[in-house]
Order: sequence, then C-alpha cells, then structure tokens
Amino acid sequence: MKDQEEDPVGYLHSVETGGTVDGPGIRYVAFLQGCPLRCLYCHNPDSWKLRAGQKIHASDLVAEALQYRRFMRHGGVTLSGGEPLVQAAFVANVFARLQNVGVHTAVDTAGIIPVEQCRGALDVTDLVILDIKALDPDLCKKVSGSDNTNALAMLAWLAAHDKPVWIRHVVVPGYTDDLDRIEELAVFLRQYKNVQRVDLLRFHQMALHKWDNLDVKYTLRDVDPPPLERMQAARAIMRKHGLPVSAD
Repeated sequence: MKDQEEDPVGYLHSVETGGTVDGPGIRYVAFLQGCPLRCLYCHNPDSWKLRAGQKIHASDLVAEALQYRRFMRHGGVTLSGGEPLVQAAFVANVFARLQNVGVHTAVDTAGIIPVEQCRGALDVTDLVILDIKALDPDLCKKVSGSDNTNALAMLAWLAAHDKPVWIRHVVVPGYTDDLDRIEELAVFLRQYKNVQRVDLLRFHQMALHKWDNLDVKYTLRDVDPPPLERMQAARAIMRKHGLPVSAD
C-alpha cells in the first residue's frame, strides 16, 4: 500500500490530453473534483462534489501525464477543476514531482482558498491562472456565491513573490459586461507587473446540458452570449491600459 503522506490520493473529474488554452504550449490538463463556489455560469457543475470523482494517487497522475511528455511542446501540466486548490496537498505533491523532472506546472484557480492554506501548492506552481469573477465584491458574490477577498489577496501574494499570472474574467451579459466595470478591472490589474496575460472569456451555454442532467436550477438559461462587438470593446479597454489581453 502506498504511503498516504508521501503519495496522497486526489479526486479526479476528467482529463484533456492536448490542451492549448490552459497555459503555454500543448498541455496535459487534469480537472480535479471539489469546489466551494457556485458560479452562475459554471461549465463543470458536476465537479462541485469533492468525492464524486475518480480516486487517484499523485504518483499515478504524474505517470499518466508523463506518457504525453513528448507532445507537450513548450507546454506542461495544468491542474484545473472544480477548484484544484481544494486539494492543495495533492496539487503540491503532483507539482513537486513534475518540477523534479523539468515539467512546467500551472494551476487554474478562482483563488477562493486562502493563501496560508495552499502556500505549499503555490510554491511549486510555475504559472497561476487566476479567475477574477468580478472586482466589485457584491457582484462577485452574486455571480459566484462568494466575495473576492481571497482571490485579490492571492493576486497580491503572487505579485509579492514574482509569480507569473494569467487573469481570466468571464464576460456575462447583465452581470460582468458593463464597460465601466471592465475599465475598473483594467485600472486595477495594470499595477501588477506579474500579470502576463488577460483572457476575457465570452459567456456561452455549452454546459447547459450538465445543469439539466444534475437537475440544478440554471438562472442564465435565457442569457445570450455577449455580442462580438462588446467583447472587442472590452479587450480594447484592456489594451488601452497596457494589459496583454489575448485575441479571443
């Protein structure tokens, strides 16, 4: 039997073996189970429950990922979710093993877990992809179920430790598509020199069937994706403030 402390067990939702958007290059992306947030637009509501997924040892996940190493051109391994830092000890163990063999590590997080509870994982993370739900704490709570205190504290900690960050922000009509709010976010983010990229993500309905399968009320059912013109305007605001915003 494997030693739990040296080789912890995690809970896995799913895997993508040729990811191209969750960090640089071609990546092995493992989506972990468990998330305390309840985002109105969550694309993996079936990942909310921690112990609903596949149990896997850290060493086994690493071994599986390394099978694809020759395809990870300028890439690496990303742990997403759910909220991967719910399983911070597991993330830390996986990433330490990967860094030991020279594989780039990235975590896609909403920053909901306090830094003091996931510091070990962040220390062995090469890139943090941080999802800022909304800059206004009340709006953040409305769209995700929690305010942004921990997320903004994590961003400040990452900046203080010169840890590279990509910012993600979902543009949802009627919630986060207001251009004045986008401007406020841009002004806030431009102070962080460790922000290497900003992704403004267009809200979509591709996860609707998951909500229906779970029989969970989906309040955004009648919300259309934002017009492309609104997305272009939002990205233009980011560029105006010198932020490296992605093209799409």
